[in-house]
Amino acid sequence: MANKIIFMGTPLFCVPILKSLYQNSYNIVAVYTQPPQKSHRGQKINKSPVQDISENLNIEYRTPKTLKGNDEEYKFLKKLEADLAIVCAYGQIIPKNFLNLTKKGFVNIHASILPYWRGAAPIQRSIMNLDIETGISIMKINEELDSGPVSNIYKIKIDQNQNAKEISETLSALAAEKILNNVNDILTDKAKFTEQDHSKATYAKKIRKEESQINWNDPASKIIGKINGLYLSPGAFFSFNDERYKILKAVIGNGAGKIGEVISNQLEVACKNNQSIKILEIQRQGKKPQKISKFMLGSKIKKGSNLLYV
Repeated sequence: MANKIIFMGTPLFCVPILKSLYQNSYNIVAVYTQPPQKSHRGQKINKSPVQDISENLNIEYRTPKTLKGNDEEYKFLKKLEADLAIVCAYGQIIPKNFLNLTKKGFVNIHASILPYWRGAAPIQRSIMNLDIETGISIMKINEELDSGPVSNIYKIKIDQNQNAKEISETLSALAAEKILNNVNDILTDKAKFTEQDHSKATYAKKIRKEESQINWNDPASKIIGKINGLYLSPGAFFSFNDERYKILKAVIGNGAGKIGEVISNQLEVACKNNQSIKILEIQRQGKKPQKISKFMLGSKIKKGSNLLYV
């Protein structure tokens, strides 16, 4: 009989990984994902991407609000007698008493080079920190956040012009490929797990909306890191005449001027250390994204405007 696998995940990042397992004939006996969420105005119920793909593939899925103290889900998982649980950005803590409900434990696919960037937003934090590389870590889950022993790490370089969406897609595709060999090794007891160096651990805290505002007193590289790291949501923004403008794409320029000053007719903005950034794509509050050449035709932001906030 084929080994029984439980999959736990929620965002789009997890979809290629679940599809890879399914298309390679792994026996997915249950999928766990976060419950559908109401949209901001309550008009629509949004299923998670993992729920959507589970429905399309006709895999049984479950959407409990929490696993903590949930006897129903505990009994359900125990009855499955599964061999392995694979967790990928599920969005819930797995209670300690659940971790013994599969024969080979719970394995997590984490989007960082552990022990760096444990936590909720590893891709965003890595880009915002101007790291030169990131990766995927395959690790066993224990009681503490992303601190379990690691079997394999797969690294990629971070290009300065890549945003969080692009890096996420690359890492997701990498994980979808690499998880197959890892699952085989775990199920046949060939996988070797090594303790992390906990003294080197850093933490990728959840992104707060107040972090999104651009500080023109920062160096150009840090501003670009924020723009790319927070793309597409929540997005890095500045305010002008009480309106928000989300910067979707920018590069480091070669101009200089007063900090926060618009120094060209194509929205190049001066920042710290006589540096500047050139905005390439922008989104005015409540409007659609625009290339900068089109945006500037009707914009009140002109050369000489100052975007500095105090």
